[in-house]
Amino acid sequence: MATDERKNIETHPQEPQSNGRRNLIKTLASIPVLGALGLGVYAKTKYDTEARSLGTNFTFNSRPPVPAVMEGKQIRIGLIGFGIRGKQLMRGLGFAEPQYLQTLIEAAKTDKKDSRYQQFCQQDDLNISITAVCDIFDIYGDDAILAGANVEREGLSGKFGAAPKRYRNYLQLIAADDVDAVVIATPDQWHSTMAIAAAAAGKHVYVEKPLSWTVPETYRVREAVKQSGVVFQLGHQGRQTDSYVRAKEIIDRGILGKISLIEVCTNRNDPNGAWVYPIIDGASPQSIDWKQFDGPEECIKEYIDYMTTNKLERFLGPEPRDQFSLERFFRWRCWWDYSTGLSGDLLTHEYDAINQIMGVGIPHSASSSGGVYFFKDGRTVPDVLQTTFEFPDKDLTMLYSATLASNRPRGKVIMGHDAQMEVSNTLIVKADQASTQYKDKISKGIIKPDEPFYTYIPGQNDVDAITSATELYFAQRGLLYTYVDGKRYDTTHLHLREWIHSIRTGSKPSCDIDSAFEEAMAAHMGTRAYLEGRTKYWDKDKEEIV
Repeated sequence: MATDERKNIETHPQEPQSNGRRNLIKTLASIPVLGALGLGVYAKTKYDTEARSLGTNFTFNSRPPVPAVMEGKQIRIGLIGFGIRGKQLMRGLGFAEPQYLQTLIEAAKTDKKDSRYQQFCQQDDLNISITAVCDIFDIYGDDAILAGANVEREGLSGKFGAAPKRYRNYLQLIAADDVDAVVIATPDQWHSTMAIAAAAAGKHVYVEKPLSWTVPETYRVREAVKQSGVVFQLGHQGRQTDSYVRAKEIIDRGILGKISLIEVCTNRNDPNGAWVYPIIDGASPQSIDWKQFDGPEECIKEYIDYMTTNKLERFLGPEPRDQFSLERFFRWRCWWDYSTGLSGDLLTHEYDAINQIMGVGIPHSASSSGGVYFFKDGRTVPDVLQTTFEFPDKDLTMLYSATLASNRPRGKVIMGHDAQMEVSNTLIVKADQASTQYKDKISKGIIKPDEPFYTYIPGQNDVDAITSATELYFAQRGLLYTYVDGKRYDTTHLHLREWIHSIRTGSKPSCDIDSAFEEAMAAHMGTRAYLEGRTKYWDKDKEEIV
C-alpha cells in the first residue's frame, strides 16, 4: 500500500425468477412452499401470480426481515488473520483495502455491467468498528489496518477513519478492552485454540470452518463456548443461501418422497482451487513470525501422537515443522501439518448444506479413499477424495467425491423415491418415472419424468463478480452470493450480519456450536477413515470416533 494512504488515516440485481410448471401446481395444490429461514426474505414473484390464476395455494411466502442490526450499541470487532479468507470476511463486515476498492471502481468505469463496487457499498451498515487486527505477516498486518480504517468504503483517494491497533499475538488482541467480538480467519491448526481463548475472555466468536484441526480440541472448544455463553458462529455462509432454504421446504413437504441416497461433489481445476496460492512479494523470515504460524503446542502434540500411534508417519512429510518455508506458509492447505485437507475444507461445505437441509447430524460411519494423484508437488493431503457417510437410522447414504484437477460441473443431488432434486445456487426437481406418489399423473402425461416440474433460478445474468474457476465453483453452490427480497447479497455478509444480530439480541445463530460440533466430527471421521484406510464409526452414547 502506498505511504500516502497511511498518512490519510485518522485517530441492481434482477428479481429472482421462480419458473414453475402447470403440472407442479396441479400436483402440489394447497401446499405452501418456502417459509423464510434465518435472514431470508422472499418477495412474491411472477410464480405467485401464475399460481393464483390457477386457483391454487402453491405460493412462496414472504416474511418480515429481522430487526435492523444497526440498532443498539456499536460492536467493536477484532480480526485475527488477514489472508485470502480474512480479507473476504473484512469485506463482509463492510470494510475493504483501498487498493481493492480502487480496482472495483476502475472496473465499473470500463464496464457498466460491473456492479461489484455498487453492491459492496449497498451492503448493510452493521454499526460496528474494527478496533484491532492481528496477523503474523507484516504486509497482511499493514493492509488490515488500512481496511479497518476505510470506514467510507472508498478507494485510494478516500478519507479514512480511526486506525485499528495491530497486534502481533492473538492473545494480546483477545485481551484488549476495546474488543467485544473476534473474527478468526487463520489456518486450520489455530481455529479451536483461538476460539477457546476468546470464549474464555468473554468475547463473541466467529470462526472460519472447519471448527477444529484435531479431534480432542473439538470437545474443548464446545465446552468453552457453552460455559462462557458467548455468541458463536461457524463460518458456513451457505446457511444464508436462498436455494438451500427452498430445498429444505420441498423436502419437509414430502415432495421427493423417501430419500435414500445423496450424492455431492466438489470439482475444481485451477491453481488457487488446488491451494497453490501465490507467494506474496516481501515475505521472508524477517516479515513472518514462523514460530507462531507453526501451531499451538498442545494441538501439535495431539496431532503427532495420533499419527505415530496409528503408524501414519508417511503423512507427516519430509520437512521438519520448525523449518521456515514460504510455500508452506502460503499453501498450508497442502499439508496435514496445518490443514484438514479436502474433508475439512470442501467436504464440510457440502456436508453442512445437507445438514442444514435435512438435519442428518453426525454420521454413523465413514469410509474414504483417494490419494495425491495429480499434484505431485510434495503435498501430503489428497487431491482426489471419495467419502461415504452412512446414516442407518435415517435409511440414508451420502456419497462425497472431489478432484482438484477437473472442472466437470456436478452439484448436490438428493434422490427420493418419487423425485430427485439438484441443489446448487439453483434448484431443479424431476419426478422419478417409477414414482408411487406421481404414478397417476405420470401415466396421464400431466408430469413428464424427463422434464423438471419445478425449477428455481435466481437472477444471475450479471456475473461480473465471477473472475476465476474457483469463484465460479463457489457461485454455483450458492456460497458467493444469494438473493434476499430480490436483491443480490454476499452470503458472507449475511452470515456475519446474522452473527452481529445475535450478539445484540441473544438470538441463536444458524451455525452455532452444536452444528459446528457435528460438522467437525463428520469431517474428522472422513479424514481418519482416509488416513487409517478403514471405516470409522461414531459412538453417539460416548460421543467418540471408534
